[in-house]
Amino acid sequence: MPVPSIPEAAIAALSSAEAVAAFTGAGISAESGVPTFRGERGLWRTYRPEELATPQAFEADPRTVWEWYTFRRDLMAKSNPNPGHYALARWERHFPHFSLVTQNVDGLHHRAGSQVVYELHGNICRSRCHWCRKPAGDLGVGPDGELPHCACGGPIRPDVVWFGETLPARTVDDAWKDVRQTDVFVSVGTSSIVYPAAGLIEIARSAGAFMIEVNPEETELSGLFDVCLRGPSGIILPEVSRRLGLAD
Repeated sequence: MPVPSIPEAAIAALSSAEAVAAFTGAGISAESGVPTFRGERGLWRTYRPEELATPQAFEADPRTVWEWYTFRRDLMAKSNPNPGHYALARWERHFPHFSLVTQNVDGLHHRAGSQVVYELHGNICRSRCHWCRKPAGDLGVGPDGELPHCACGGPIRPDVVWFGETLPARTVDDAWKDVRQTDVFVSVGTSSIVYPAAGLIEIARSAGAFMIEVNPEETELSGLFDVCLRGPSGIILPEVSRRLGLAD
């Protein structure tokens, strides 16, 4: 695919920016081959995600929920960061103040080298106690099929936000604060329809940030952006880096 033209206004805004915030969604992960949880093969075709990704489902049948998440973890482990992920990691090292906020749970930003990532929906590679919320690392179902439990006696679950749960308060507070203070806001591969996360776009716009959208298709909030770059993030973001003079 040919590299799309990057408007000079976008490069000028980034070149003079002290604070930059990037907001990523499923699109950047899809470029790495990360599958969505809908339409998976085999057993999972007989379930709706809402039947598995809820606290009630876990409490009623933790083994089935864990089987599904183990299946998803294995699929995601086969995916690797793409050039878009690496470009954002490079931006973190370049800009004096850089914030990376993601709706994705695959951990690819960390694997690409990003150090500080606001994971609004958690991380599928981590686990925590369902009762006391104490972190449990990457603990999952044991080799003998035994379900993991916390020292408090509570069941260990994937550290992701399920349907009906609120986003992690501290992560939200920190991300929202950074976005309100950013000079340039870059939305990457997000549909702009999942709230409250998509509200970041409106917050950034209201705060006066220069707005850049990177997405192959128009979104419901494209009209809020100063520049819309149509194409894969794995092509556009490295080209922006090149125009900014950032070394690979």
